[in-house]
Amino acid sequence: MAKNALARAWARNFERQWVALARSNMRAGTRAATKALQPTVDRGKAPPGDGSWTTGIATGAAGARRFRLYRPTGVGFAERLPLLVMLHGCGQDAQGFALCTRMNRIAARERFLVLYPEQERMANAQGCWNWFDTASGRAYGEVALIMKAIDQVCWLYPVDHARIAIAGLSAGASMAALVVTRHPERFKAIAMHSGIPPGTAYSRMSAFTAMHGYRKTRPLPPSTVIEPHVWPPLLVIHGSGDTVVSMDNALAAVQVWADAGGAGPSPGRAARRGKRYPSTITDFKRQGMPVATLVQVDGLGHAWSGGAPKQQYSDALGPDASRLIWAFAARQFRR
Repeated sequence: MAKNALARAWARNFERQWVALARSNMRAGTRAATKALQPTVDRGKAPPGDGSWTTGIATGAAGARRFRLYRPTGVGFAERLPLLVMLHGCGQDAQGFALCTRMNRIAARERFLVLYPEQERMANAQGCWNWFDTASGRAYGEVALIMKAIDQVCWLYPVDHARIAIAGLSAGASMAALVVTRHPERFKAIAMHSGIPPGTAYSRMSAFTAMHGYRKTRPLPPSTVIEPHVWPPLLVIHGSGDTVVSMDNALAAVQVWADAGGAGPSPGRAARRGKRYPSTITDFKRQGMPVATLVQVDGLGHAWSGGAPKQQYSDALGPDASRLIWAFAARQFRR
């Protein structure tokens, strides 16, 4: 018994030292990579809220991408927390997206980690994820980098690998969907806010026509790692006043997910909170289980619904998308 206790204590001590060394190496690598990523480095203060706000670098065949990680305070040694991956839209970065969505405040209260991968401006001058560039393979290279960031965080921090979800805005929403189609077994839920579904574009030009709803979306690709009807449940949030990305893309996204999952729509239900924009919520279910949910927000443009006031790509008058996304993900985590 004494030998077993000593062995366990030694193993825990070794693990702590190994993780500390890895973090030290990651910080050293971050300092070196930051010089190469200088155009994207944001020197502003951390978003408000209790918890830590750290920086890391994910590297791979497609280059390097910086990421930010929010971790709530007081995480215990044996505690394992859910992870929500948040992908920003064009013209944003990780810090701006955190400020806009205020997701860290929800994470502090509900106790989960938030990972914000960040696009490199040398990869896209507008800071957009190249979700559409599948013909050249560049989109898949960025998927691999995002997965590298997720794996790095899962290894270094107390992540519950069975409770990971991903969400995004605009180009970030489209990239989130592409990530899930490539790695569906890694995620319990996905949320697309004002994005374009995968299988709709393959180049920059086709992406522009897809934004206006002029392209047909192909069915979800077959997967070798999951059953056809068990894709991670999808939440889509889109504004009726969006003149950048057509509402047709939201309808296409839930439809391809519903088709893949063998789901049908339930009657839409109206929702409104106070003076916020009203919305219509439609669930697509298979044998009573959620496959996709569409939230159509009346009057919302191309902006994060219910986001922080005076932030770019944010509309404070919409229903709180961050709360909706976390509530949706949390329900899937409990299943």
